[in-house]
Parts: sequence; C-alpha cells; structure tokens
Amino acid sequence: MKAKVDDMGQIPDMPYKTVVPAQAVSAEWLVPAALILLSAIPLTAGALRLTQLAGGATITPANARFFASPLPVVLHIVSVSVYAILAVFQFATGFRRRRPGWHRAAGRLLVACGLLVGFSGLWMTLFYPRPAGSGDLLYAFRLLFGSAMVVSIVLGFAAIRRGDVAQHRAWMMRGYAIGLGAGTQVLTQLVGGLIVRPPSELSGALLMGAGWVINLAVAEWAIRKRPAPPARMASAVVSHLQ
Repeated sequence: MKAKVDDMGQIPDMPYKTVVPAQAVSAEWLVPAALILLSAIPLTAGALRLTQLAGGATITPANARFFASPLPVVLHIVSVSVYAILAVFQFATGFRRRRPGWHRAAGRLLVACGLLVGFSGLWMTLFYPRPAGSGDLLYAFRLLFGSAMVVSIVLGFAAIRRGDVAQHRAWMMRGYAIGLGAGTQVLTQLVGGLIVRPPSELSGALLMGAGWVINLAVAEWAIRKRPAPPARMASAVVSHLQ
C-alpha cells in the first residue's frame, strides 16, 4: 500500500501512540512495591486481631481492652488497611497520570480513611487502658503523631481545594508517612531489641518514636527532591474539583 504524499512531496504526520519502555514501567512500581512490603507485617497483625475478635479468642490482659470495646480497633484496622494499600498507587506517577479520574476518586476515599485512622488511633490512646510496658513518653508520642497525621491530611485536602498541588502532595505524603509508622516500628524494634537488652519502657518508647521520625525524614527528602508541578497542571486539577 502506498503512503499518501502531500503537495511538498512529504508524507504527512501520522498519529501514533506513546510506547512506555518496560524498564520505565518496572521502575515506576519499585516504590509502591516497597511500601506494600513495609506495611505487610502490621496489616497481617491487624488481620489476626480481627480474626481473634470475630472468633472469640481467649481474653488475656494484653487483649482485654479490645474485647471490652471492639469498635475503635476494628475501625482502625479496616481503615488503615485500605489507606496503606490504596495509597501506594498514588506513588505510581505514570499510573496516576493515565487515570486522573481514578486518582481523584481514590484520593477522596484516602482522605476519609486517613482521618478515620488518625481519630481512631487517638481515641484508643485516650480511652483504652494503657498496655503493660507503655509509659508517659509513648503516650505522648501517640498523641503527637496521631494529631500530626490528622492535621497533615486536612492541610493536604485544603491545599488541593485551592489548587496548590505541591503543598497537597507534600502534606499527603507526610500524613501517609505517619500512618505507615507501624511498618517501620517493626524494624526499629527488631534492631533495637538486638542492641538494648533487656528492653526498657524508655527504650521501647524511643524505638517507637524512631519509626515515625524515620518515615517523616524520608518523606521530607522525597518532597524536596521532586520538582513542583507546572502551574497549568495545578489549574487543571482545580477545574476538575470545582
């Protein structure tokens, strides 16, 4: 078949599809895969907790508070599971750009789940009996970082409503970093347990706090590393939200 030639003797431009290299696609999913691995242990522990509550496991001093008032912990586990898994797709830039409608719909659900995670965690800190081995420092850490998560999500939502994509991204990343603290705390407690023997109330609280601090430090590094989105992109986002 002969190609159509224009008056200048040249073949006119033909429409084509952009082909994304396989290596680029693989690299795009490295961060989401790492986040899923990081959250796997606490999510598994949460699933086991729900199984215990549903199956009527033996009540012990360690779990009595959950059986006495199961609703807060159930809401916390379910919301944090959705929040931890769904949010990883927001870190896949190509996936997010190819599906802007999905990104917005998932974002709204993430705001609701993230706030539920924060508020249920604060409720459990304030009203559940303190477990053995947790003192005032860990209590203060939980109140501080739980409140910081809620504030971060609210500020992130407010930022996208006014069209500030850079601040929206930054605050939502900070909120997610705090929400994923339980995954990093598994690692800090594992390493700390090898160094500090036997673990004390103070060392346990510091290792828990270190998990949140490490996540926030990584988030801040990622925020400052990424360039700000162009202004026209921000205006497009606002037009979709209005």
